[in-house]
Amino acid sequence: MSFNALLVTKNDDGKTHAEVTQISEDQLPEGEVTVAVDYSTVNYKDGLCIGPGGGLVRNYPHIPGIDFSGTVEASDDTRYKPGDKVVLTGWRVGEAHWGGYAQKARVKADWLVPLPDGLSTRQAMAVGTAGFTAMLAVMALEEHRLRPGEGPVLVTGAAGGVGSVAVALLAALGHEVAAVTGRPETESYLRDLGASQIVPREMLNETVKRPLESELWAGCIDAVGGAMLARVLGQMKYRTSVAAVGLAGGAALPATVIPFLLRGVNLLGIDSVLQPYDNRLRAWERIARDLPMDKLEAMTQPATLADLPQLGADILKGQVKGRVVVDVNA
Repeated sequence: MSFNALLVTKNDDGKTHAEVTQISEDQLPEGEVTVAVDYSTVNYKDGLCIGPGGGLVRNYPHIPGIDFSGTVEASDDTRYKPGDKVVLTGWRVGEAHWGGYAQKARVKADWLVPLPDGLSTRQAMAVGTAGFTAMLAVMALEEHRLRPGEGPVLVTGAAGGVGSVAVALLAALGHEVAAVTGRPETESYLRDLGASQIVPREMLNETVKRPLESELWAGCIDAVGGAMLARVLGQMKYRTSVAAVGLAGGAALPATVIPFLLRGVNLLGIDSVLQPYDNRLRAWERIARDLPMDKLEAMTQPATLADLPQLGADILKGQVKGRVVVDVNA
């Protein structure tokens, strides 16, 4: 039986082309569990995999989609049975392994997580890797003493996928949230998510000669990296932490060690791809409990498989706001 998928091919001249086509189930890669996919989403990595590849995709033809949610159709693993609702993020699915931009996917059982009670498959993809990463960052900051009432928590790249969920989560947990954005038109959107302060990007996107500035932030979730992260490190309060989740502003870090030595600042790396199973369960349970679903809905826009080539190009240009839920069956 054939089904729809977004298939990316590469020409002899090295250019890629993505289009919706039909493939058969016997073309799916090996794996213990076959899932009837309900929804996927769009992340920066997806934009790379739909388009130029970014070094993430090694073999073509390829089906991108680093996230998906759906219903188990067949399983050779006793942990899952037909009818179970599951979610997948990470493990290089959609990069090295065919992903969620199809009506069916076949993956290793170890890569799946049971969908938490109270969360639909659509809501799970409104969250996706971006929201899952935001929750991991919040948990890491909490483990390093972040508590409500200690001062504003900065979120950089706040109008993006990770940032949007981070703003909503932090606000719902009782934190004062300062949202950094370079798009003034997103101010009302961010305030609706719970931001109490809007910080224009130009205030932070250049390094300064002073290794330390006034202590401003009780915590930070940083999706930008580069010069902005270096600047923020010098503005952190004593013994506070920055959770680094992205590099939209560059991979280099033009900083000094002074904030670490004189203020005891922590720089926490957040990886969502290879997180252990127990941490995944804990994060998804926290999402189901702590993320306001009305805020999640407000940051979400719908899409279909046919929309993905354009959305992939848009997200690479920083032109996608919030979260995108892809109905692969629409």
